[in-house]
Amino acid sequence: MIWLNWRQFRLQAIAGAAGLVLIAAYLLYLGVDIRDAHDAYRSRCTDPAGCAQAAVQFQGAYRNTLLFLAAGLQLIAVVIGAFWGAPLVARELELGTHRLVWNQSVTRRRWLIARMAFVGLAAVVVAGLAALLLTWAAAPYDEVAADRFGTIEFGARNIAPVGYALLSFALGTTIGLLVRRTLPAMAITGVVFIAVQFAVPNLVRPHLMPSEKTALPMTAQAINQAKNLGSITGAPVIGGLQVPGAPDAWISETSPLRTADGRTLSGSKFNACLDTPPKTGAGGTFGDAAVCLAALDLHVDVEYQPSDRYWGFQLAETGLYLVLGALLTAVALRRVRRA
Repeated sequence: MIWLNWRQFRLQAIAGAAGLVLIAAYLLYLGVDIRDAHDAYRSRCTDPAGCAQAAVQFQGAYRNTLLFLAAGLQLIAVVIGAFWGAPLVARELELGTHRLVWNQSVTRRRWLIARMAFVGLAAVVVAGLAALLLTWAAAPYDEVAADRFGTIEFGARNIAPVGYALLSFALGTTIGLLVRRTLPAMAITGVVFIAVQFAVPNLVRPHLMPSEKTALPMTAQAINQAKNLGSITGAPVIGGLQVPGAPDAWISETSPLRTADGRTLSGSKFNACLDTPPKTGAGGTFGDAAVCLAALDLHVDVEYQPSDRYWGFQLAETGLYLVLGALLTAVALRRVRRA
């Protein structure tokens, strides 16, 4: 049965191996380049001002590249589900070759278990090695950026991609068994799993562990350290804050700017500070606007996850994917008896 599985899967396996070799070659090159740039950044980090400027330049040089690679790595799971999982049984049913296979001495369930184990192992190898290489290449950048909980970054580092790949593969196999047509099964698998990749980081991940809560005073320094101020609707919001003493903590929810009595800052006062602040000659990202807002004695309420929970989230989310994959596999094994 192993030989039969290999003959049926060899083209996909060769394509996966070739793709992995190309990914490995590029990530090895990128990892060395990032380490050289990181050494140069550290050599310039002799005083707080110079260190901050060097950090901004270092992150800016690799941010878009690593985001693109992280998104691409997550698409590997979609490809595994659509091109490896969906055709696994659907092609047999569509071509009618299942009649020959299922009339042999091997039971349908044993045949499906063997096929899913063989291809599933290949999915683990491809996704796991790609994730390992990206995690290694991006390690110096992640240390400086302190954004391991980022929506895209988290799902492309360490063990989470393995869980994604196995869930996508089980989803594709089950959909293929239910739909019984290869192309529709591939399309449905791709759409459903992309929806899962959007829903889990935004709707599920923040609730895997109870969050910590605190209030952050909005001094001029704190405001200047933020990444954005305001929104297209004019709401008094601020984004990209950091918890003092824990710059790599994950802030999962941030309230609007609030006054000392807990009320949301009025839009008119917020826009006045943004558009026509008193001229003070202050520097920083937001300059006079930051000084104007700081004078209003504002704060924001935040919910956050301490950085030491990172591996707890990795294990919890990966475990969630594995449980869902196991449930889908059970559905497929039950369904194949009546196919």
